[in-house]
Amino acid sequence: MPLSQEFLTPYSSKAPPWGFNGLGYIVYKRTYARITEDNQTEEWWQTCQRVVDGANAIGAELTKDESERLFDYMFHLKGLPGGRMLWQLGTLNNFRLGGDSLCNCWFVDIKKPEDFAWMFERLMLGGGVGFSILHPQRLGIVRQGVVTNHNVPDADFIAPDKREGWSECLLRAMKTYLGSKDDPTELSYSTEMIRPAGAPIKTFGGTASGPGILVEGITKICALLDGAVGRHLRATEVLDISNIIGSVVVAGNVRRSAEIALGDPYDTDYLNAKRWDLGNIPPHRAMSNNSVVTSDTTALPNTFWDGYRGNGEPYGLFNLEAARKLGRSHEVRPDNTIEGTNPCAEIGLANRESCNLADIFLPNIESQDELIDLAKLLYKIQKAVAGLPYLDRESDEITSKNMRLGLGVSGIAQAKEKLDWLSPTYEMLRDFDLYWSAYKEWPPSVRLTTVKPSGTLSLLAGVTPGIHPGYSRYHIRRVRMGANDPLLSYCESRGYTVEWVENDDRTKVVEFPCEFPEDTVIATDMTAIQQLQLQGRLQHDWADNAVSVTVYLQPEELTEVRQYLKENWHSMKSVSFLLHSEHGFAQAPLEEISHETYLAMTEAVKPEKVLIGAGTSELLDDDCATGACPVR
Repeated sequence: MPLSQEFLTPYSSKAPPWGFNGLGYIVYKRTYARITEDNQTEEWWQTCQRVVDGANAIGAELTKDESERLFDYMFHLKGLPGGRMLWQLGTLNNFRLGGDSLCNCWFVDIKKPEDFAWMFERLMLGGGVGFSILHPQRLGIVRQGVVTNHNVPDADFIAPDKREGWSECLLRAMKTYLGSKDDPTELSYSTEMIRPAGAPIKTFGGTASGPGILVEGITKICALLDGAVGRHLRATEVLDISNIIGSVVVAGNVRRSAEIALGDPYDTDYLNAKRWDLGNIPPHRAMSNNSVVTSDTTALPNTFWDGYRGNGEPYGLFNLEAARKLGRSHEVRPDNTIEGTNPCAEIGLANRESCNLADIFLPNIESQDELIDLAKLLYKIQKAVAGLPYLDRESDEITSKNMRLGLGVSGIAQAKEKLDWLSPTYEMLRDFDLYWSAYKEWPPSVRLTTVKPSGTLSLLAGVTPGIHPGYSRYHIRRVRMGANDPLLSYCESRGYTVEWVENDDRTKVVEFPCEFPEDTVIATDMTAIQQLQLQGRLQHDWADNAVSVTVYLQPEELTEVRQYLKENWHSMKSVSFLLHSEHGFAQAPLEEISHETYLAMTEAVKPEKVLIGAGTSELLDDDCATGACPVR
C-alpha cells in the first residue's frame, strides 16, 4: 500500500538535516532528485516516498507501519538504500531492466569477447565493474581482423541508437580478431543512427556524447589487436582494452566509469602499468584502480612495493582465498563462487554477479534497537532487489543462487562508542534472513553485511565516509560544476564562493565550509596500523563481505605495515593504501582551514531555501576515498 497523503503532508514542510552546511542538499539535488509528473524536481520527502513505494512495488512487502518507519529513517538521514536504488527505485526501469537498474557494481572474469561487451553495457548502465586479467590466454590467439567505420546503408552492422547497440558494435569488432572460425574477419559498421553529441538522454538524464567517442574507442582497440596478431594478448593489453571501454563511457557528462583490475603480483608489466613517472603510459589507464590477487604478502616482489615509495600509484591487495573461506573474520563460511571483487573491494563477487548495497549512518542512530529495526527494513529492500530478474542469464542465475547483499555502516569515525551494537545486530540479521528467505521461498543470502566507502551518500548525511577518518575538523570541500549548470546560480544566491577553475573556461568550482563534530577521529590522529586495526574490528564484528578501506600511509610506516600484513593477511580480504602527500596545488578538492576561517565562511552563507530544478553536470570530488565509485 502506498504511503498516504495524510502521513506525508507534515514532512513536505520539514527541513531534512542535510550535512555540511548545505552541501548535502546540493549533492542530493544533482545526484538523486528526479523530475516529477508535473515537470518539477523532487524534494527530499518526495524522493523518500518514491523509494519506499517503489520498494513495495518490487516485492519488499513492507507493512504500513514499516513503510512509515523506513520513510522517517530515510528522511532524517539515518540510513538509505544504495545510491542506485535511491536514484532508480519507483521508476519504470525497475520493470524494464530488472535488478540491473538497482545495483551499484559488478564483476566479470575476462574469458571471451562477450565479457568485454558485457562490461561495456554495465558501465553504460551506470555501474562500476571489477574485472580479472589473471588468465589472458583464455581469449585465444589473436587473428588478423579488418574493421572499418562506413556510414553507408549497406554496412555490415548499423548500430542502433541504444545501449545494446554500442555494446553489440564493440562485440562484433572484437570478434573479427578473437572470434570463432565461424565469425567473419571483416566488419564494416555504421554509426549514423546514433544521436549526435548534446542530444538529451531521457532515461538516465544528461546529454549524449555522440558517436565519435565510440568510433574512437573501437579504433584504438582494433589498433591494439593489430599489434597482437599471431599470439595471445598480454594482461596489460586486456587491461588497456577494458580501460579504453571505460574512457568511452566516461565521455558522457552524467555517466562515470568505475573499474578495478585484478592482476598477477608477479607480472612486472602489469605492476608498472601505472608508473606515470616512467612516461609513455597511456592516459586511459587512469580509468581503473589496480590490485593484485595474493594470499601471501611476504612473497610480493620488490616491484610491487615500489608504488608505496612514491613511484607511480600503489596497487591494492585482494585475498581471494580469505574471501572464499571466511564470512566475518572469525567465522568459516565458505563461498567458492567468489572470483573477484567490485571496484571499491567491499564485496567479493562471482563472475557476472552484482553488488546490492545499502548504508546506515551510525552517528545518526539513537539506540541499538533503532539500529536493528532499520537494518531489517533496509534488508527487505535489498532482498527484493536480489529476487528480481536480471538482463543477463548468467547474472540472473548467480544472483538467484547467492542472494548476496551488502548492508553497510558509515560514519564510524564519529561513532566509535556505538561499535558494540554491531555484532548483536549482525546476529539478528542472520537469523532474520533465515526466516524471511523461508517465507519468500528464496535461498538464504551467502553474505549480508559490509563497510563500503559511502562517498556520495555520506555527504548527504554529513558523516565521515565508511570506516575512514575525517579529513580535518574544519575544511573546505570544493565541488566542480559545468559553467552552465543551474546549481551554480543557487550556490551564488546562498553566498557560497564560486570561481572559475584555473585554465578552464567551461568549469567553475564552489567552496563549501565543512565541519566534523569535536569528537570525530581525524586522519592525522590515526597511524596506518590503527586504521588497519579498526578495519580488523569491523571485519570481525560486522562485515561478512569485506571492509573497504584506503589506509593513509606515511613512507616511514611501510615496514610496520608489511609486518602487520604478514601477521594478519590470512583473515583480511582487501586493502588499499594512499601515500600522504603535500599536493600544493590550487583549488584542491579538500583544504584544511582554521576555526576562524570556517566561521567567516559560514556567516556568509544565507539560510537554506528550496531549489527549483537540478544540476546537469558531474559533481566531481565527492566519491569514495580512491575516487573509484560511480555517482549513481
